[in-house]
Amino acid sequence: MSETPPLDPSVIRWSADPAERADRPLLVVLHGYGSDESDLFALAVHLPSEFVVAAVRAPLTPPFPAPGYSWYPIEGLNGRDPDAVTAAAERLIEWIDAASDAPLVGLLGFSQGGAVALQALRVAPERFAFAVNLSGYAAPGEQPADAALAVRRPPVFWGRGSLDEVIPAELIAHTVDWLPAHAELSGRLYAGLAHGVSGPELEDVRAFLDKRLADAAPRDPAGGAPPHPLG
Repeated sequence: MSETPPLDPSVIRWSADPAERADRPLLVVLHGYGSDESDLFALAVHLPSEFVVAAVRAPLTPPFPAPGYSWYPIEGLNGRDPDAVTAAAERLIEWIDAASDAPLVGLLGFSQGGAVALQALRVAPERFAFAVNLSGYAAPGEQPADAALAVRRPPVFWGRGSLDEVIPAELIAHTVDWLPAHAELSGRLYAGLAHGVSGPELEDVRAFLDKRLADAAPRDPAGGAPPHPLG
């Protein structure tokens, strides 16, 4: 397996300027194979405005003629190698640690990005508050922190289309078994949807993220609502 290069901080797309990021929760979004940071950044206007959204670019370039970027190779004998998924997750964590001191960090990924989001949650269970996995999967194999993750059970949303044939069936079956044992799982199978994101799914993601903000809000002993979801 070739070395996974670091993420390029110069191409990160942010929904807020540096001066507007302090003390706000961070949502890092990870695109799929053959895409780039602009793809999921377009979703930012549909997500809770309390989050600062950072859309990152995967560090690898797929072989010609595929466009865009990838988190790990999927061609040949090393396609979807779990070690390559882990390497991508470690690079993601490396960038987040250097780029942000947000009080709450969540991950949202599509397809390959969804697999990397879950893998980052497994590599550093205490680093992330939640993950959203859209049309992705959980990589096979064990991670050293899987037992700790199963105890912590962070919230995970997993959405996929009933007509999605991009992710191999055995990886979907593995994810069906693995996720409920390691996370507080919610999600939905969307009838008639292929490998993509639908309006109803985006509404469900928004509701999931709103719940994460509510869970993170400090509780007022007097029963009043806090002025901001994170105080």
